[in-house]
Amino acid sequence: MNNVFIGLGSNLDEPLSQLNKAIERLKQLKTLTFIKASNFYSSPPMGPQDQPDYINAVVEVKTNLMAEQLLDELQKIENDQGRIRTQHWGARTLDLDILLFGKDVINSERLIVPHCGISERNFVLYPLSDLLDSNFKIPGLGGINDLLADCPMTGLIRLTEA
Repeated sequence: MNNVFIGLGSNLDEPLSQLNKAIERLKQLKTLTFIKASNFYSSPPMGPQDQPDYINAVVEVKTNLMAEQLLDELQKIENDQGRIRTQHWGARTLDLDILLFGKDVINSERLIVPHCGISERNFVLYPLSDLLDSNFKIPGLGGINDLLADCPMTGLIRLTEA
């Protein structure tokens, strides 16, 4: 079984509800075991600024699926929740990203793991750190605490306690 961390984000159609619905869908998948979810955070948009703020979280799951099989499952959930891919970094009902897949480093046409930009995105690192041991090392990037030290919480607001 692979331990997997999935990033969740939404800024359309009741974002908090979108994330909660996605978490429920993940819990129902027979192909994985849900472990836990991080706190929820609000963050300004990374791309075009003429869109609402995002709500972000990270969940930890275990699965026997291959990484791209899991990606297919996640994209189905995104599509079922109204995800339309029109603009890079644009507004969306739901974004589900495989952040870490065990200790694997993946660089395929469809998937890069650890997720690209993970070390610079506070809206990914802080929710991820809610779920990790402080000594955790992200493959190829270093320790979570070192990454957090170089990525301030600027603009990030914790909304819930896990």
